[in-house]
Amino acid sequence: MHDDFGAPGNPGDLEKRIDERSARVGVIGLGYVGLPLLCAFHRAGFPVTGFDVDPGKVDSLNRGESYLKTVGPDVIAELSESERFEATGEFARLSRMDAVIICVPTPLTKAREPDLSHVVDTTREAGRHLTRGQLFVLESTTYPGTTGDVLKPILEEGGLAVGRDFFLAYSPEREDPGNKTFDTRTIPKLVGGSDEVSGRLAARLYAAAVESVVEVSDANVAEAAKILENIYRAVNIALVNELKVLFDRMGIDIWEVIDAARTKPFGFQAFYPGPGLGGHCIPIDPFYLTWKARQYDLSTRFIELAGEINSAMPEFVVHKVAGALNRARKTINGSRGLVVGLAYKPNTEDVRESPAFRIIRLLEEHGADLRYHDPHVPTLKPSRSYDGDIESVDLTEAELSSSDFTLIVTDHEVIDWDLVVAHSHLVIDTRNATRNVVVGREKIVKA
Repeated sequence: MHDDFGAPGNPGDLEKRIDERSARVGVIGLGYVGLPLLCAFHRAGFPVTGFDVDPGKVDSLNRGESYLKTVGPDVIAELSESERFEATGEFARLSRMDAVIICVPTPLTKAREPDLSHVVDTTREAGRHLTRGQLFVLESTTYPGTTGDVLKPILEEGGLAVGRDFFLAYSPEREDPGNKTFDTRTIPKLVGGSDEVSGRLAARLYAAAVESVVEVSDANVAEAAKILENIYRAVNIALVNELKVLFDRMGIDIWEVIDAARTKPFGFQAFYPGPGLGGHCIPIDPFYLTWKARQYDLSTRFIELAGEINSAMPEFVVHKVAGALNRARKTINGSRGLVVGLAYKPNTEDVRESPAFRIIRLLEEHGADLRYHDPHVPTLKPSRSYDGDIESVDLTEAELSSSDFTLIVTDHEVIDWDLVVAHSHLVIDTRNATRNVVVGREKIVKA
């Protein structure tokens, strides 16, 4: 309990703690969003506590070991050696925090409806340890209204009120794992409060740790802005994916078309096709809004169509593999294939919702014997996405030449594409990774 607080829930006390960097910041969920955020607050001088239900993550951090390539070992070593840091699975310690930031997953159910179970369970746990004057911030991507309609009632169950006894806001995560230009500290931070005071406090907190804070009128606007960001990308990727299928049938290279179009200095932004959408945001978040729209008797046809197009890309890739093998007088059934890249995007180990899993399942259902190579994903354990327990093979001349086809799913920069093409019998390239390869282009099929 904060016995040294003045009036119950006095925002001035929290503002003073923030300005002095003495406010204790707790981050719940130490994954791709929560861990970098925790590090940003620590670098800004705050005492920080990381909370996670995974004891492996907690133990790794307390040993000074990083489990994410996007957060370097030097950063974690500095964190673990600091007296201002601890990682724990004991959520009772939430009562000691001045600010609690929730960064837990928001997946979809099998019926493609929002699954807020992680958010609800975390909020209930936080509510059990709520003390006057605390600030709670949700960062998980969700539909507009979640902060006010879901978190607020749960946190107020004990009799304390938002805006009077404690404070509540929403600030969407904008992490982009592997991005070499922007990181947690340099990406502008949107903040919207459940009330004016909560928004002001949350903006003040983030402004102490990141370069730029954009405060909006309320949490609903911040939630809607995050959904818009991801829908914008999903719809535009669906557009180029649809054009890829059409132009492929017309014998036109979609990547060359996009490169030509992007020479226009205004009115055009380049988006690129691929084997399907991956990551935790773009394949999932738009459907949060389609679900919410049904409560208002509206259908989001544009969003749903984009989802259908993007979801069909793995089937298109398998069709291209089958066609390429047929021309070589072979079939998928009984063929040996090497999948290059499991991560959903280049230069990261993040495999969440990767289209590679759907492609692998389809190829195996057709009888293919598959191996994979990914320098960032050395082992693949059983998960919701894949049942297997396999290891990445080395990308050698022997491995390439012993495969009937090489399928490029992720275009990691460290991979030698000249080597891949030179020693493969057939290359199916879903990312235009081989665009600069000169020798052996007759082996390449773009998909």
